[in-house]
Amino acid sequence: MKAKLLVILISLMVSLAYLATSGAETTGTRKRVVKPHEYGTIVINNFSVSKGEAPVVFPHWLHRSKYTCRLCHVDIGFAMKAGETRITEKDIKAGLYCGTCHNGKESFKREGFETIRDVEVKNCDRCHSYGKDVTFKNDFYIFRKKLKRERFGNGIDWLHAEQSKRIKLVDFIEGVSFERKAIKDPEDITLRADEKTMPNIIFSHIKHAKWNGCELCHPEIFGVISGSTKYNMQDIFDGKYCGLCHSTVAFPNKDCQRCHTERVF
Repeated sequence: MKAKLLVILISLMVSLAYLATSGAETTGTRKRVVKPHEYGTIVINNFSVSKGEAPVVFPHWLHRSKYTCRLCHVDIGFAMKAGETRITEKDIKAGLYCGTCHNGKESFKREGFETIRDVEVKNCDRCHSYGKDVTFKNDFYIFRKKLKRERFGNGIDWLHAEQSKRIKLVDFIEGVSFERKAIKDPEDITLRADEKTMPNIIFSHIKHAKWNGCELCHPEIFGVISGSTKYNMQDIFDGKYCGLCHSTVAFPNKDCQRCHTERVF
């Protein structure tokens, strides 16, 4: 009798295990929803842990509220892909990369402390904050209250924020940037959608150039001659071309109507 009960129990356990694994295969794994203040945030850990420091948590929302993308990724020289710049403490001390601004003049310096909301905070902890309970000066949700909302990403209409002067972007740092002659912005171009049910894309050079300039996109990502670079939506979903920014920092590519804007009626 006991042997039969044991066999039944084992059979039941095997059946439950099978159902659990087969269910996982058919339903997939549920992804964690990225919160608005986390969207675009990257963790930089090329050398931190090996040097006994916590990794750096870099909030894109805070930096893009003050500076253009072009300033950081062209003039200062940060790579477009997270982790590829390989920043070292020696670089920062020499005034390169993060050290361009974190010098006590443009922004807080590496060394020392600052009192934030009655809490004394080490300056190094304000960047090397991964896994730490750090008091920060800037609160995302307080910042977002004054701005027009959008559905995805940070939930902020960044274009409107800049155009309405709610934020003022710095695009020049003395000793790092160089004077550039103004050029006429190219006209909007129409990118035809391969999917017949989708409206065509109206691409605005003016809107993109305000944040990126010309050199952030051309010629490394897109050819200079219109139509010379061939790509499709799968490339964008894979993080190439438009997907380098959209779904990492700029509004995500699931917000289709932000790009596919041509009137169809």
